[in-house]
Amino acid sequence: MNRRQLILIGTAALAVGWSSQTITAEERNDPGLITAMPNAKVTLQQALTTAAQEGQPISAKFEFEDGKLQLSVYTAKDGKFAEVLLDYVNGKLAKTEAITEGEDLAAAKAQSAAMLKAKIDLKTAADKAAGQNAGFRVVSVTPELKNGHAVASVGLLRGEQLKAVEQSLE
Repeated sequence: MNRRQLILIGTAALAVGWSSQTITAEERNDPGLITAMPNAKVTLQQALTTAAQEGQPISAKFEFEDGKLQLSVYTAKDGKFAEVLLDYVNGKLAKTEAITEGEDLAAAKAQSAAMLKAKIDLKTAADKAAGQNAGFRVVSVTPELKNGHAVASVGLLRGEQLKAVEQSLE
């Protein structure tokens, strides 16, 4: 899996229905994700709680990959990183894979560094973003450092409308 990030600015962001916040490439106006999300019975916040059994959650997202909906949480524990896949219908752990190389490892390190400065966890940030955006469902939460401050980019979905909001982690 690849956690590349895409920054959409100005009219390009408006054209795909996103604000100008940082969003993951997989989320941007993904018709597969939009179509599959009603099948997900588990919230991203529930997945964060379950994945915490494997380590500190450092990011999470629903994604549509290889024609299937997936629920993925990156975790950090004892200086090591893992991707935890959960069943999006019942919330049970499906598989845990070590993250040891490439772009996924670089992303996990950056997310972990952001979480070291965070004063609240990702579930709390996702809950706040959902509470401030009535009717939207959280589909991703990714921490980063901005000007030395920990923030999370929270992807939200309502119907076919996707948007990203920034939520302070401090």
